[in-house]
Amino acid sequence: MSAAEHAAHGEHLGPGHLTAKGYLIGFVLAAALTAIPFWLVMNHVVSPAVAAVAVMGLAAVQVVVHMVYFLHMDARSEGGWNLLALLFTALLVGIVLTGSLWVMHHLDVNMMPMTPQEMRQAP
Repeated sequence: MSAAEHAAHGEHLGPGHLTAKGYLIGFVLAAALTAIPFWLVMNHVVSPAVAAVAVMGLAAVQVVVHMVYFLHMDARSEGGWNLLALLFTALLVGIVLTGSLWVMHHLDVNMMPMTPQEMRQAP
């Protein structure tokens, strides 16, 4: 069976190659992982703290979806180097997310000294 026949049947062509079905799955997952946080925040479905954690978690999952479906990275290809790249990416994502939370918390503490009651009375 040729590669074109595999592609016609929607089969995986090997490391580094996905079919149109694979790209479509990646696109649908990425779109859903973008729409769900937007829906959570815009409709106030959960508390702001839970929404922030959910948005960060879904963003991390979306990074993995992009790496697997669009960058064709998995643990088996390239002799395991892609797994090392995945772990390095996970470390960087963790540092960025944690650092962003730390910066936003300190901005809130240091730049917003008013209480909610004082904010309501402010002109």
